[in-house]
Amino acid sequence: MEKSHPYVIPEFQSAVSADDRRAYNHNPFLTPQDQRSIISSAQRSSYAEGKPLRQRKFKSARLVGPYEKPWTEIRDPRMMWDKIFFIALTIVGLGLGAYIIYTGWASVENPDYCLIFEDDFQNGINKNDWNYEIQVGGFGVGSFDWATDDPTNAYTDESGLHIVPTLTTSATNITLAEMLNGYTLNLTSQGICTSTGNNSCARISNITTQTMINPVRSARLTTKGKHNITYGKVEVTAKLPRGDWLWPAIWMLPESDIYGAWPLSGEIDIMESKGNEGQTYNGGRNEVGGTLHWAPNAMLDAFWRTNGVRYMTRGDYSDDFHTFGMEWSDSYIYTWVDSRLAQSLYVPFGKKYGSMYDRGNFASMSVNGSIPLDPWSVTGRFNTPFDEAFYLIMNVAVGGTDGYFADGYGNKPWVDSSATAMEQFWNASSAWEPTWGAGNTRGMTVKNVKLYSRGLCGSPSSSSTAATTSATSS
Repeated sequence: MEKSHPYVIPEFQSAVSADDRRAYNHNPFLTPQDQRSIISSAQRSSYAEGKPLRQRKFKSARLVGPYEKPWTEIRDPRMMWDKIFFIALTIVGLGLGAYIIYTGWASVENPDYCLIFEDDFQNGINKNDWNYEIQVGGFGVGSFDWATDDPTNAYTDESGLHIVPTLTTSATNITLAEMLNGYTLNLTSQGICTSTGNNSCARISNITTQTMINPVRSARLTTKGKHNITYGKVEVTAKLPRGDWLWPAIWMLPESDIYGAWPLSGEIDIMESKGNEGQTYNGGRNEVGGTLHWAPNAMLDAFWRTNGVRYMTRGDYSDDFHTFGMEWSDSYIYTWVDSRLAQSLYVPFGKKYGSMYDRGNFASMSVNGSIPLDPWSVTGRFNTPFDEAFYLIMNVAVGGTDGYFADGYGNKPWVDSSATAMEQFWNASSAWEPTWGAGNTRGMTVKNVKLYSRGLCGSPSSSSTAATTSATSS
């Protein structure tokens, strides 16, 4: 079969302008597509003038002649050593980073634990496991809430346990006028006060003396006499409340004040926070803290030596559930958030650190002209008073006069030292009440609680804790 020949349009050079010809002849990188475009343009011009075009022969764009070839040159040996040093230092850096991470992970002891109590609150608030604290005295911190067993302040649903503060005027038959004047609240006569102090069980509103009935009601639940541990672990998964001057806390107190009244026998705060907006209030609900309280005298509480915080850089602890944990042995106590490595507080014990009396430097202090006695030396243990059985507490307090909310900061509406601090707080209700979340978001929601004793189940250490729990329950 005879080969077909393409039709070649003659007079190509004449059909293309002089400028186009120069651009075409001196551009070695013209693609076939570019050539077709020029030819097409020339063809259109030629057809318009009635002149045929002549096809141009392909011209290679390959480099010819001498040109630089830097990859063939002999390299400076020093450049090779630069690369070697860079790679070597990178490997060393990665190795050191891995070592630091590993040693940090390995330094966190991972002992055996035995689960002795767990509650997800799907069966309500079991009175065999939990107690209600009922009083109006402020629990030693001057909080303004009235602790109740009212189901509006503590209730359960599919999300868990809700501890929610409410306004007294909206949750009781006490009117605003009665709350401010002429009303006597006597929890002792009602047979429900859980405190032994008169100031914690009764209040009388009087406009002249500027005393009033607690303007807010909330709840405080404990496992005292029912579940406790001496060395072990606590895990509580909870979502914190939203609202100015709310004070959620998950903490522990000793079953018996073996070494004396607070703080001689110690206190372990696993988590406490403030409900204030973290973006406008430094240390608000985007921060949680762990603290130990201890001293031979209430005036010398050395909590500032053993406290720490954990910040959340995005959002806050009211957005979702978080696990707040504590691990405790005779060698240390530490608290954490969501991960054992994300610690908010770490306090080691041992000869290296001395006794808690020595750590507090109490021998150099004076109270009423005398040096406080060491209440813990009798044990010979470095971790006393944190060597006894502690029970769990969960509550949402409101306000307080112990300095937890600093005077003069964040538009705080009361002064701690004022005899009318509660009334000052209430008079500013139009400012703080709208900041409280709607429904149960103004409260703390607890999804589950777990208490572990240290040691394998059935071991002497765990059996001792279980026996203590059983004895106190009975």
